[in-house]
Amino acid sequence: MTAQEAQWLNRIIESEDLHVLFQPIVDASQQSIYGYEALIRGPKTSPLHSPLRLFDVAMQAGLLVELDLLCRRLAIHRFAELELPGLLFLNVMPLTIVKRDFKEGLTLGLIRESGLPPERVVIELTEHVPIHNYELMRQAVDHYRDMGFKVALDDLGAGHSSLRHWSELRPDFVKLDRHFISGIDQEPAKREFLRSILDVARSLDCQLIAEGVETAAEHLCLWELDRGLALLQGFYFARPSPQPPLEMQMRLPATTQLTSPAGRTARSIFRHVEAVSPDCSVPMLSERFSTNPGLRCVAVVDNDKPLAVVRRNAFLTLFTNPYSHSLYSKRRVLDVADARPLIASADTPLEVLSQQLTDSHDIEQEDFVIVDSDGRYLGLGSIVDLLREITAIQVRQARHANPLTGLPGNILINETLTNYLAAEQGFAAAYVDLDNFKAFNDAYGYARGDHIIISLSRLLQAQVESAGGFIGHIGGDDFMMLLPLSHWEHVCQQILDSFEVMAPGFYEESDRVKGGIAIENRQGDASFFPFVSVSIAVKPVVDTSSCKALDIASQLSDLKHQAKKIPGNSLFVERRGCCTQKVELL
Repeated sequence: MTAQEAQWLNRIIESEDLHVLFQPIVDASQQSIYGYEALIRGPKTSPLHSPLRLFDVAMQAGLLVELDLLCRRLAIHRFAELELPGLLFLNVMPLTIVKRDFKEGLTLGLIRESGLPPERVVIELTEHVPIHNYELMRQAVDHYRDMGFKVALDDLGAGHSSLRHWSELRPDFVKLDRHFISGIDQEPAKREFLRSILDVARSLDCQLIAEGVETAAEHLCLWELDRGLALLQGFYFARPSPQPPLEMQMRLPATTQLTSPAGRTARSIFRHVEAVSPDCSVPMLSERFSTNPGLRCVAVVDNDKPLAVVRRNAFLTLFTNPYSHSLYSKRRVLDVADARPLIASADTPLEVLSQQLTDSHDIEQEDFVIVDSDGRYLGLGSIVDLLREITAIQVRQARHANPLTGLPGNILINETLTNYLAAEQGFAAAYVDLDNFKAFNDAYGYARGDHIIISLSRLLQAQVESAGGFIGHIGGDDFMMLLPLSHWEHVCQQILDSFEVMAPGFYEESDRVKGGIAIENRQGDASFFPFVSVSIAVKPVVDTSSCKALDIASQLSDLKHQAKKIPGNSLFVERRGCCTQKVELL
């Protein structure tokens, strides 16, 4: 700590010259902003602008508690002033908790002044010094919870004893240090580590937050890794800002409501089971269960809208003593029904329905209610039927998937293209191909070439599924995209821009300096090949009635050859109808 830094610190605390920024934490499962982490910056013109240096100097000067309390007060007031939705994640030093806040109730007082309920505030324990007295910290954490606050542990894996903190304090949230997220799409060891951490989080009933998500490939990898990892934070979604967004700025693959390649939805597994009215008597339903041993569940429906369900096993346990019949003889079915059944729309994809059932820990899941788009009762679904259908879908997808990328192969591409045409909604079909890829393979070998293909597939999948489209792997370095008409131009441009940044990283330093590789042919003549690039040929399909899947595939193949004539990353677009050949370069 220099004398100048000490002067700046005193001036900052006295004048409260700090800037509060907020970074969203998104909930991929709900397609919404879950909350905001409050972040502090010093004056831009000072040597203490960086929060790391600011707090290091405060610790050296013995003013860490004073600075922490000031930051907390400014963050709470600014959060309330901006009327931000969701939860406020408030960074708090453990040292401050045990020295003052636990005894004086300072945070609760600040919350009350701002008008925020404690239930909307998460106390995020941030390490700058180690915790020595765990007993006192447990008492403080319990005290916060009693007041309504939630508790989070920051930077798991980066602090002094963060695993012990987790075990001792049992936080509601744990934020995983960005080291384990950075490049996770390319590092299998990090993926295995995160799988283990997810298992621990579930066993402790704790929600994991992935910090430092900066690329589409990282986000896609987290989504593929485990659908339970829904809370995400990082530059990929939004940077810290004094005026953060109030809602999601993009669609996330985790909630894209896509029909599976097999086209299976909840409608395919529902069976009609005659419902009962709310006024149906208990004895009448008892008779029905007695005469129909295979009946497991009955829905209680009023004006076509499901209200509850009666499950056979739970219902029959009501009659286990001699007085049961007289006790329930005049009761209505609604009085003994389960009023919290899971209700699914018939158009819900089976994969999404499976996730809803998995997340419903407090619901008996053997049978569930299926309704139409207007919420009217159709019938019941069975967990057994759901598992059977999903297993069949997965087996078929695996059989027809590309073995390198796991993306749908040619059979599923053709089926999906046919389904898009049958939907009569219009879409854009795009062919993606790599340029100078063979030269790269010859120079670096097929293993390095496969790495490029996998990296490209991750990029394509992240961009395409975020827009609600479909991505398939034709083979080799060729891919097919089906995109909404309103999104295809943005998606293609994002792919081109991103791959241009990625491409040099595939090469050794000596070749990066030269901008490519020189390869000799059999005659000993050397040819120079620039970095690999992407060519995209796009065919917007507005009138689907006159098109066939095979015609589109054939025309895209021709357009691809035109695109590949253009050096570098290129986009080649056919601007006319289904069967014309006029093209336009963007």
